[in-house]
Amino acid sequence: MKVITFGEVMMRLSTPNFSRFSQATQFDINFGGGEANVASSLAIFGIPASHATRFPNNDLGQAATAVYKKYGVGTEAIAYGGDRLGIYFVEKGSAMRPSKVVYDRANSSFATLQPSDFNWEEILKGATWFHFTGISPAISEGAAQACLEAVQTASRLGIKVSADVGYRSNLWKWGKRPNEVMPQLIKYCDVIVCSKGDAADMFEIKPNDEKGSFKSVCKQIMERFPKVKKILTTKRGQISASHNTLSGRAWDGTQMIETEAIDIPDIVDRIGGGDAFMGGYIYGELTYQDTQKALEFAVAASALKHTVEGDFNLVSVQEVEAVMAGDVSGRLKR
Repeated sequence: MKVITFGEVMMRLSTPNFSRFSQATQFDINFGGGEANVASSLAIFGIPASHATRFPNNDLGQAATAVYKKYGVGTEAIAYGGDRLGIYFVEKGSAMRPSKVVYDRANSSFATLQPSDFNWEEILKGATWFHFTGISPAISEGAAQACLEAVQTASRLGIKVSADVGYRSNLWKWGKRPNEVMPQLIKYCDVIVCSKGDAADMFEIKPNDEKGSFKSVCKQIMERFPKVKKILTTKRGQISASHNTLSGRAWDGTQMIETEAIDIPDIVDRIGGGDAFMGGYIYGELTYQDTQKALEFAVAASALKHTVEGDFNLVSVQEVEAVMAGDVSGRLKR
């Protein structure tokens, strides 16, 4: 059940104790990246997972590699080269004050990669699943081409392909628009995470019924991309920066599968919640082979991620299944 993910990893510098950037005199260091967060979730859950990326061949690149090794993520597909590791800064919000993120990733090692840095036939050998996001092809032409070669190889080898198509308007700077690039990638996908907004931005697909429903968007996506068999999305209730609710939906071509909403008070860190959702869903599909249970596992995993500092979802399968079963008491375990 080996899973391969592909995407940029950055150093994360967070202000401690909810302080503002203007107050901070130090930062907490973590590493993270959307696809790598999925790989780490799966590795922690016991699913063999490796991440393909490109790091600078210096101490920071080695430090990032060591962190993923620590959590059991395979690092054999990491290429080394380029000048720098991308950075992002996080100011965590509280109550009515939202969190803020500032990126410093221009000309990173990943952004300057060449498609030839990755031998996908070798990397995907023995894999069951390949995952990427809409962030990777947005970063550079080289990254977009590498991503295309990866999904084409995975499809040819009979490997299931998934994508979180999330649109990031600030990243598409290298010359092509998302709707010129993403359709070439999504046509190889079996499972995607896609909101109504993402569908409009990436594929120029909008609701075509009176209700403006997500279901009508899903139907149009599947008509355009026949290989797609599942379309997932989450619904977040934003009570404050510190208090959300979360539920999930999945369209399987015939019915809309939904979960109950989970209440998430006193959020510790919501960054990486979407990646935890995807990692949970892949685990659920591989383990339960039941879309309803996979979706419930995904939402429970994402909810728990909101209680964990940093990008990594450091929770066990047993903890996720307890939340699935309705145990949200947070009662002391001893």
